[in-house]
Amino acid sequence: MHQNLPQRDAYAGAAPLGGTPTADDAVAHDNNAVSTGKIWQVITASSVGTVIEWYDFYIFGSLAAIIGPVLFGSTGKIEDTILGTLAVFGAGFVVRPFGALFFGRIGDMIGRKYTFLLTLLIMGGATFITGLIPSYDKIGLAAPIIVTLLRLLQGLALGGEYGGATTYVAEHSPDNKRGYYTSFIQITATAGLLLSVLVIVATRKTMGEAAFKEWGWRIPFLLSGLLVIASYYIRRKLHESPLFAKAKSEGKTSTNPLRESFVNPVNRRLVLISLFGATMGQGVVWYTGQFYAYSFMQNTLKLDIVDASVVLCTALILATPFFVYFGSLSDRIGRKRIIMMGLLCGALFTFPIFHGLKQFAGPITEVTAATVDATGKAVPAVMKALEPNLIAMTALVFCLVLFVTMAYGPIAAYLVELFPTKVRYTSLSLPYHIGNGVFGGFVPLIATALTLRAAASDSPFIKEHSTLAGLVYPVGIALLCWFIGQALMKDVRNVKLMDDTSAA
Repeated sequence: MHQNLPQRDAYAGAAPLGGTPTADDAVAHDNNAVSTGKIWQVITASSVGTVIEWYDFYIFGSLAAIIGPVLFGSTGKIEDTILGTLAVFGAGFVVRPFGALFFGRIGDMIGRKYTFLLTLLIMGGATFITGLIPSYDKIGLAAPIIVTLLRLLQGLALGGEYGGATTYVAEHSPDNKRGYYTSFIQITATAGLLLSVLVIVATRKTMGEAAFKEWGWRIPFLLSGLLVIASYYIRRKLHESPLFAKAKSEGKTSTNPLRESFVNPVNRRLVLISLFGATMGQGVVWYTGQFYAYSFMQNTLKLDIVDASVVLCTALILATPFFVYFGSLSDRIGRKRIIMMGLLCGALFTFPIFHGLKQFAGPITEVTAATVDATGKAVPAVMKALEPNLIAMTALVFCLVLFVTMAYGPIAAYLVELFPTKVRYTSLSLPYHIGNGVFGGFVPLIATALTLRAAASDSPFIKEHSTLAGLVYPVGIALLCWFIGQALMKDVRNVKLMDDTSAA
């Protein structure tokens, strides 16, 4: 096997820990000769930081219904509050492509390591400060303005994080096991969501509902500060990517990554194919199966947050090994067919699965009637599903997450192999973050808006099926992406990165 060849390890004789390899070491580097131990060191350091960044990003969306009234004020309508908070949540996704361009350029010109150290600090700092913002009642419009600015900073930072971590791991991995090793980075988004849910539920149950809604929701945000410090310390010990250092020592790095990525017609075509033939569909499948399903269970089916969290977390834990399985399988049979299968399954089975979730959630019962508080503000009725079949619901959500693992597990290796070293960071980051940030990130907002619109329709048929109306958006996008991918994507694997070739 390549990875066991007796060549000198890429790190032998390198600069002190945290430094940059020397020119001689960089030229001697062979990603097929890096020891397995070094690869796992790289994966661990990259993954820990990426998990924390995803945790930072998702706690906001997970707490939308609670922090909305505190930081944005309350209209008395829970739907307005959720939509407003989800809109700000979505704003963080809109700027992710701009972060991909900005940090991708830095990563391709200066280096991978220092770029994702910077994104980690920006993300963590913005999250920590969010936990300190005074309420709307105390500082008025300044509260939502500050929150929105911090979300934009987080989106920019996340736009630079994924490309850096994925590229860094891929450039250390053997050509014939790249899908396997990069699939561990794919787990980080799911792990970040899982961590955010567990921290929120544990804090909520420990403090009690009243205290959590009043001030306890800040704890998950403030906890991020400690996590980021630990992750920064770990990442500082990493070397620069030897493959990038090799290109730099040979004068092969790009002086204008943006021009070479998006003006060059060959590279631009690959960027467009990867966006509309892969990442666009993968993004909506991911956010539907993991994030919107969680929101749907709580806000539409009225499951208790603990029940919804048990369903989601159990499904995530059971399905997570399949990220690695499908990543490894793509090393043997190719990336395309697995990604396309995930998109097709998402398009065909999302409606039936969500219909099943609705049936197994059981009838919704009014626990407390609508009223007004002491200040005259309207307090909506509390509705709950009292007898859900959690085992059946977990099985259905597991299927949704399984589709995610098919579409997402091999995609890092696919993107890395499309583009040459000198513009890899920039070229793969933009389609990934448009596909995931714009098309995928707006699934909760668009789906919720479509659902509310259908519920207000005069048509009895539309009104009757309004709870599933929001799925039209992700299903349609996944199906469109499948058609484009089937027609235009090439099924490649195990590209020789040392030769600086690509699927083109």
